[in-house]
This record gives sequence, structure tokens and C-alpha cells, in this order.
Amino acid sequence: MSSQPFLPFALPDIGDDEIAEVVDTLKSGWITTGPKAKRFEQAFAEFLGDPQIECIAVNSATAGLHLALEAIGIGPGDEVITTTHTFTATAEVVRYLGADVKLVDIDPATLNIDIAAIEAAITPATRAIMPVHYAGLAVDMIALLDIARRHGLRVIEDAAHALPTTLEKELIGTLGSDATVFSFYANKTMTTGEGGMLVTRNPELAKRARIMRLHGMSRDAFDRFTAKVPSWYYEIVAPGFKYNLTDIAAAMGLHQLKRLPAFQARREQIAERFNAAFADLPLLLPPCAPEGDTHAWHLYVVRMADEAAITRDAFIEGMFAAGIGCSVHYVPLHLHPYWRDRYGLTPEQFPQSQKAFERTVSLPLYTAMSDADVERVIAAVRGLLA
Repeated sequence: MSSQPFLPFALPDIGDDEIAEVVDTLKSGWITTGPKAKRFEQAFAEFLGDPQIECIAVNSATAGLHLALEAIGIGPGDEVITTTHTFTATAEVVRYLGADVKLVDIDPATLNIDIAAIEAAITPATRAIMPVHYAGLAVDMIALLDIARRHGLRVIEDAAHALPTTLEKELIGTLGSDATVFSFYANKTMTTGEGGMLVTRNPELAKRARIMRLHGMSRDAFDRFTAKVPSWYYEIVAPGFKYNLTDIAAAMGLHQLKRLPAFQARREQIAERFNAAFADLPLLLPPCAPEGDTHAWHLYVVRMADEAAITRDAFIEGMFAAGIGCSVHYVPLHLHPYWRDRYGLTPEQFPQSQKAFERTVSLPLYTAMSDADVERVIAAVRGLLA
């Protein structure tokens, strides 16, 4: 084992401003959903730069995806198409609503959902498509939205990895889908500890998501508790959920959002350093964004090439022995017992995802890494592969 301290796979980058804002929140007496959650929603809308977009802060991206699907009326008998190469949250929210998931393979070049496979998977029961912007690289949304329009399907983007990703210079979250959901989990490009944001241009979808976010109440707690007249009365208009973001979390988000451009620049700098250092190794390096566009670099995912003298699992063990944490994104859904057994899935149905899974490793890439940490990762990778 390495004599140096262990370098984890990911660490949040929390500064003094975030800490001061959280302390201010604690002292204010308003710690649940309140003025700071509202400010965070407004700041996020300003960041996206489109006054038509409404932002709904939630306690996880999973919650946001669930709310978006519920708001467009997904239910029993419906099918939703998504990729097998994702975290289970993308698919499980479809099952929450009693609908079925149709999993499709990925494009081996991008590891994003295979656009041609989407079209082939459409049946009369298909109601929606849920693309995942894998690792922070945009899905070809122009082609995907064209398919959706031609077949009359709704589109909910899982953008958990994709802040601030762009496609043709437009930020993910501002394209033509019904809704986009971002994640602020601890290892994401910005964090609120746990949290997410549902964004949409559809006022009816936004209204429904706001009601369902907090128990199906006709008015939110913030309105009731800040009103200048007695306002204890509310009505439950639907069996909602408990998905609101707290002001403590939003306090962090306000400052993380301000730092996002610097975070992205640092992530890109590390990715470029890795690309240069690994160019001669038996690795498939991650695809970059097209010229003029932004890759969020939430993940830096390499694949073992055919000629690599070491297996993926042995490589991860070697990195661990060098005191460096790695991960795998993802064990595809078709290999998990629930999804495999429910839909009778086999690896042969998803050859590209299966091959990627057997060879991929996610290396540490986060803004709290020092240059020395980056060089340490490079030295360990080269030591195992050069």
C-alpha cells in the first residue's frame, strides 16, 4: 500500500462563503424550504439565461425525475425509453409510477444513448424518452428531439452529470425537451450535499411539480408561513411527495453556483492534462465535446484497450494499492437482478454497454485535487500501463 495519504475518487469543494451562508441560515431560524431555496431557484434560472424557464428545487435529482414524469402523466401501461448504461435512479422513477422501462444500448464512441436504438425501441405504448448526458458530454439532442417530435413523445433529460454542458453553444436545460433535471449530490460538478433542480419552460408542468414536491398542497409552506395575514388554510389536491430542498442545502448551492464556471475550467484543465499524459497508453480516452462546446467533465472515464496487458479489475486493484480510489460508471442496468429478471434481459442485447462496462474505469477528477494529486494519478496509471 502507498505511504502517501489515500486519494479518494471524489471530494466536494466547499469554501468559506458556503460555510458562512449555511451558518447565516442556521441563525436566521428558517432552515427548511424558504427564502434561500427561492433565491437559489432564481439564481439557477438566471444562470440558464432564459426568462421563460422555471426552476423547482428538490432534494435529489431522483425526486426531480419522478416529479417530471408524474407531471407529464406517465402511468401504468406506458413505456419510457432510456439507456441501460446509467444509475438505477433514471429507470426506477418510471417504475414508481407503475410504467415500464424500455432499455436500449449506447453509442460506443460517446457512451451516450444510441439514437438509432431509440427509434427501433418505440412501440404504441411508448410515451417518453429519458436521455442521460453521460459523464458530462451532451447527447445528440437535435436528433433525439426530432425522433420525439415525429412520434409524439415527451422528453425528460437526466442531466445529473451535465452542468454546465452545452450543445451547439446552448446550455443543457435550455433545449427543446419537456424538462431537464440536474443533480447536486456530493460528487457532482456543484453540490448542495443532496439536492437537485427540475427546470422546464412548461408552466403547467412546473405548477404540478411544485404542488407534488410538498405533499400535494395547494400552496407551499413558504407562502403560508410568511403571509402577513392569517393563512393557516391549505388544500391537498393530490397525493404528493416530500421532495422539497431545505434552505440549509440551498445556502450551499447559492455559492457553488457562483463558482461553477471556475469549477468547470479546473475540471477541463485536469481532463486535458490526463488526455496528454495518457495518449500513448493502451487506453480509449473519453470523447471531448465538439469544438466550441462545453463538456462538464463530471467523470473522466477511460477504457482498457484490447492490447492492455492488465484487466480492468486488476487495474483498479493496482490503483488502490497505490492509494488512489477509482470507480466504475456503471454496472449497467441489464446486469442488476431486478431489471434483468423483470424484463428478461441478457448482455447480448446490449453489446456496447456490456463491452464498455467490462473495460471502463472512472479516474479521480474533482476541483479540490491539487496539481500534485493530478500528477500522482498520472504516475500510478502510467506505472500500471506504460
